[in-house]
Amino acid sequence: MHFRFLGNSGLKISELTYGNWLTHGSQVENDTATACVRAALDVGITTFDTADVYANTVAESVLGDALVGERRESLEILTKVFWPTGPKGPNDTGLSRKHIRESIDGSLKRLRTDYVDLYQAHRYDHETPLEETMQAFADVVRQGKALYIGVSEWTADQIRAGHALAKDLGVQLVSNQPQYSMLWRVIEPEVVPTSRELGVSQIVWSPIAQGVLTGKYAPGAPLPAGSRATDEKGGANMIKSFLRDDVLERVQGLRPVADELGLTMAQLAIAWVLANDNVSAAIIGASRPEQVHDNAKAAGVELPAEVLARIDEVLGDVVVADPAETAKASPAKRLV
Repeated sequence: MHFRFLGNSGLKISELTYGNWLTHGSQVENDTATACVRAALDVGITTFDTADVYANTVAESVLGDALVGERRESLEILTKVFWPTGPKGPNDTGLSRKHIRESIDGSLKRLRTDYVDLYQAHRYDHETPLEETMQAFADVVRQGKALYIGVSEWTADQIRAGHALAKDLGVQLVSNQPQYSMLWRVIEPEVVPTSRELGVSQIVWSPIAQGVLTGKYAPGAPLPAGSRATDEKGGANMIKSFLRDDVLERVQGLRPVADELGLTMAQLAIAWVLANDNVSAAIIGASRPEQVHDNAKAAGVELPAEVLARIDEVLGDVVVADPAETAKASPAKRLV
């Protein structure tokens, strides 16, 4: 396993980070979830990403249970706050001081730890003053409940404003967690240049585009039984935009590229996001331990410039790169 610095900090994280969105507490049984975590540890992954909203807090508990007995100092545990949790009352969501204070305590209890290495704003809260949010995050850091703070799916302007407030408050905003893959490159025009300037790095989710970049979805063919595209609770709605025949045909064109490099298509996709020097880690999930072992082989793979250019040529105009898409990720109003 290879390790990279998280933003302009002294903290290193494993360039493959294990995440449990959509799996722990929902798609897979707890013993399978634990087996996947053990597989991650076996391949050298030390960084684990979760969120309070995953399976309505259950995913954090499953991860905490799976890591019992591990040396805490040898792990980097990341979680997030924003989306509705619990009984979904009026203050059970957003980035208010109240919700942040209560959420961090709940997360620490479920994760069975005294602190998290990174506490992230899961989205931008348009209904809470940014100053209130950043002051609350600064308090979490000063209380020793988190070492660093990060954000997820924030625009370049939002990252710049948050970073400035964090600096004034004496805490480090070191990361952003966006969706990023060969097919979804909306962070490249604005978010990545701004992040490079500020010393903020990306921890990217869905590097294989919810499974589309594995090549298992063929144009004109029925959806594979048991796949994410057929699971309404497992992300079927999110994957729909990639399931167009023009996209799937282009993705099939990547197979010769992967074959020539001795990689699976999933490994090629993960290596591709790691080729971006502003990316500290690619988040991988799994419903079976063998998926972790397979994906881990992408660690340390370096793709030559000519391969990157060939990938661009193969995918052509099906790539989404409009930076305006990032702003759409944060709701204009809280959901409760």
